[in-house]
Amino acid sequence: KGNSYNAIESPVVVFPNTILLISKISLCALLLSLRCWSYLGRRGGQQVISLQQRGCVHHGTVQHEVLHALGFHHEQNRGDRDSNVTIVTENISKGKEHNFRKVETNNLMTPYDYTSVMHYGRYAFSKDYGKLPTIIPKPDCNVQIGGARQMSRLDTVRVNRLYYCRGHLKK
Repeated sequence: KGNSYNAIESPVVVFPNTILLISKISLCALLLSLRCWSYLGRRGGQQVISLQQRGCVHHGTVQHEVLHALGFHHEQNRGDRDSNVTIVTENISKGKEHNFRKVETNNLMTPYDYTSVMHYGRYAFSKDYGKLPTIIPKPDCNVQIGGARQMSRLDTVRVNRLYYCRGHLKK
């Protein structure tokens, strides 16, 4: 399968629930702004990670945006997502469909992770939040998704594997 990760070329050290980029130049610039976002992977020069002061400056959200900067997609965009979740397209708000596009990803030999900090919640971009789900886990539709407060064990494994850290051999 293709590798859609856009890895940055800098050593990365992953401690429990913490990512530290080691570089002689500044790779990331944190911007307090009106929204939470980061480009996927490094695009040349300094990588901007935008964090809205109200709503984004939380441990899980910061980790989520840093993982985008490191080259990671949302979990429900994985190439193997159809075996793990159903995307209910008719419940997605108009203009938000792009958030659910499936991407052929290099999953770094890890299974689908419902607990990933990169997973959207059940009602993400719903026409009627709380009533019309946009993502339904399978085979167990009651599995909790979204809202992770920190990187999962598999999130950490993936970062270590992608950036060839010593911890990547741990499963």
